[in-house]
Amino acid sequence: MQKIKVLVVAASVTMRKQISNLISEDSSLEVIGVARNASEAISMVQKLRPDVVAIDIEMPELNGLVALTSIMSQRPTPILILSSATKDGITATITALQNGAVDFISKPAQSYGPGLYSIKDELLFKIKKAAEIPLRTLILNNINISKVKARQEKQNNVKSGCTEVIEQIVGIGCGVGGPKALEILISSLPASFPYPLLVVQHMPPKYTKALAERLNRFSSVRVVEAKDKQSVLGGTVYIAPGNSHMTIIQEGQDLRIKLMKKPAVNGHCPSVDILFESISALTGLQQHLILMTGMGNDGAKGMLAAKHAGAQSTLVESQETSIESEMPEAAAKLGCVDYELPSHLLASKIMEVTGELRYRRDAFPSV
Repeated sequence: MQKIKVLVVAASVTMRKQISNLISEDSSLEVIGVARNASEAISMVQKLRPDVVAIDIEMPELNGLVALTSIMSQRPTPILILSSATKDGITATITALQNGAVDFISKPAQSYGPGLYSIKDELLFKIKKAAEIPLRTLILNNINISKVKARQEKQNNVKSGCTEVIEQIVGIGCGVGGPKALEILISSLPASFPYPLLVVQHMPPKYTKALAERLNRFSSVRVVEAKDKQSVLGGTVYIAPGNSHMTIIQEGQDLRIKLMKKPAVNGHCPSVDILFESISALTGLQQHLILMTGMGNDGAKGMLAAKHAGAQSTLVESQETSIESEMPEAAAKLGCVDYELPSHLLASKIMEVTGELRYRRDAFPSV
């Protein structure tokens, strides 16, 4: 059996050695090189052609983000990010995920010796999953990201903040690969989109806030991290905070967010199933649900329940752009999916099923 070839990139000699040692403990993996900075990493990817790159995002000289962007443009390769849980580290991680990295690992506060050993199982698992991602998927996502960036530079980023009576609602669930897929979808919606979108992204606390802030900067609709008892408005995207299940409840004619600190469901908190099931309980609203890239089956049962309750449309991201296709495929196996589309076509389909596309054809930005 051919071993998975890994390139390790870290500024610290100790970090390079310890990460390499952890990887070498698995007989199915092989460290084929180590780089101390971004320029070395870029050169070694071209020369050694690794299956996966494990890169510490916080590096001197050319930083990790520069290396990531260059690698994805020159020789697309699955990149796994290691970062600290500091504010700067979290911000850099979100940026990396939306620029081509496939996943991340948060380094422990004591990132040496026994401290770093605590991430061993997660590191080995994620390297193996990254190695399974088809090259075509990486290339297609990289093309879509480039198109999104070009459009973001041109658009006038004005938030409309719709407040009229809400008649429709969109629920979105995603896991691994989600930050990139969400940026492609959400930044494609026009500022005039009048309905709320509620999003569960499998991600720890603090990271979800950074994700919401970045999406808000680069999207025409408003994006916020959800707060408990918050009123739900049209034209706004609500990201569930890490470690809190997010639901939506009706109070008369008003809709409000309800956050709950309860055990994980399907191994996740927040859980997509919890959100979708709460949406399916709403009355008098047209419901549209989307499942995107992610591991496991979170969201599939919730989508099925919503479909049985009368959801107007159910959509999943197709395998061709999903970094991890387990979540969309789990819903498809239950027979509750109306449309299966690549990430760059989901926004236009949402505009279509909500009836907005026929009114806004001229204003809708194609990806």
